[in-house]
Amino acid sequence: MNITLALRVVFGALLLGAVWTAFTQTGNGLQPPPPLALVKVADDLFSIEGSGGNVAVYVTDEGAIVIDDKFERNHEEIVANIKKVTDKPVKYLINTHHHGDHSGGNAKMLGMGVEILLHKNARANMVRGNMPGITRIAFADEAQVTLGGKEVIARHVGRGHTNGDAVIFFPARRTIHTGDLMANATPLIDYSNGGSVAEFTKTLDAILAYDFDTVIPGHGAVQKKSDLKQYRDNVARMHAAATAQVKAGKSKDEIMKFMTDNFGWGPAQQRLSLDGMMAELAR
Repeated sequence: MNITLALRVVFGALLLGAVWTAFTQTGNGLQPPPPLALVKVADDLFSIEGSGGNVAVYVTDEGAIVIDDKFERNHEEIVANIKKVTDKPVKYLINTHHHGDHSGGNAKMLGMGVEILLHKNARANMVRGNMPGITRIAFADEAQVTLGGKEVIARHVGRGHTNGDAVIFFPARRTIHTGDLMANATPLIDYSNGGSVAEFTKTLDAILAYDFDTVIPGHGAVQKKSDLKQYRDNVARMHAAATAQVKAGKSKDEIMKFMTDNFGWGPAQQRLSLDGMMAELAR
């Protein structure tokens, strides 16, 4: 199997997953989406999967630290799943970025007295978009939360999916939550909110330089560091191929068809990524 065909297979499969996710999330399916799944990552670390972005729950003796909160409609089910693993309250929530499938429950979390943190660019994106649940606290490069003797670190290491992506580290568990810097879908670069295909690979390289074993991606099943490395390599190939198309003077329609055929691009990429990518790579 040649490289182009292999990439078509990989990204085609990812696109099918993304289409199914979008289909169930928008409520257009004939059946309601299945219940959220509570997945054990470690004795005190869990992932809540399904519907919107993956939620991470870190349990301590003094309360829970939660990463992302899906859509608003998922709030009660998320809280119910958290109660399965701890009788302590949620104390802190960290958003990996501002998109509504990762921050949609913010307003209800704030109403529960939860303190929410996210990167300053992500907060600015929420303000500009007049989104609900805008946080009181934002950080620039790094934030640390310590609760019950356990530490969580949020770092902004560069642009990629947006300009406000944060990677969340659980040092004691050698685990990270990437948000949509890695997702079980064709990479989506949101240029309207500062994303960059040209910087995406560099950002993933910075993440891979850290010491960890396990990855909770923005969507999909829990992965390993080697999976993130493969994802990084696929993003690099996508960047190189798109650059060649732009430099060759191909039209917008031609580039969209090429990206669809070779990298599984769909309507979301056409809407959020195509124009910005062409402008960025033409420079």
